Amino acid sequence: RKTRYPPRSTMQVISTLVCCLVAGAQALVVSPLAASTCVSSASRASLSMKVFAWKVRGAEPPPLEGLTLGNLAASPGASKRKTRKGRGIAAGQGASCGFGYRGQKSRSGSGTRPGFEGGQIPLYRRLPKYVGRPTGAGHKKTLYEIIKVSALNKMEDNSEVDFAALFEKRAVSKSKYSINKVVSSDEALTAKGLTVKAHAFTASAKAAIEQNGGKCVVLSPTTNKPLGEAAPAEEAAPAEAAAPAEE
Repeated sequence: RKTRYPPRSTMQVISTLVCCLVAGAQALVVSPLAASTCVSSASRASLSMKVFAWKVRGAEPPPLEGLTLGNLAASPGASKRKTRKGRGIAAGQGASCGFGYRGQKSRSGSGTRPGFEGGQIPLYRRLPKYVGRPTGAGHKKTLYEIIKVSALNKMEDNSEVDFAALFEKRAVSKSKYSINKVVSSDEALTAKGLTVKAHAFTASAKAAIEQNGGKCVVLSPTTNKPLGEAAPAEEAAPAEAAAPAEE
């Protein structure tokens, strides 16, 4: 005859499962309070912690009134050790030292030169080039205000000519450059005996002025005085100052 009830061993298993479910339900009721208590205590503990650099841990900052170069130091936590490369993987930059494993830039040497773009036409070759405009790194070009020899014909013979005198005669216009240069022109020079002062002369302009009995005086680009005049005056001043001392 078959019984309607399960064996005793099965009943024991069922009772054990019921007890576990009841205990778990009770734990769920209590656990939010316990969890919130743990979180709050952890947050309070984290807020109360102080972070210091290991070399100055526990050191108090000096007062501002007595701050000098002798007690000046970095703020706690501000100093950081230099990264040691190639000293093992645990150091952070041990295997490839931050350069990667493959490619030209990971090999020894300088990699590529400045301006190299992998073989395509670089920027300095793609830009347009113009005649008279310097290009390239370190290229220098002195810009002058041009004075043509034909402008000197408006001046009187045996007179002294510079840019200011030509501007008064309206032979030249206002210039944005501080230095000027005399160049030749299609019109021949007719004025005689001119003493022309400028910062530079072309060979043809100088020959035209001297052929008409004139004189070319080269000015300094910094002092706007004839070259060779400022130096003797500076040398004479120390000599005059030393003479009374010897007496």
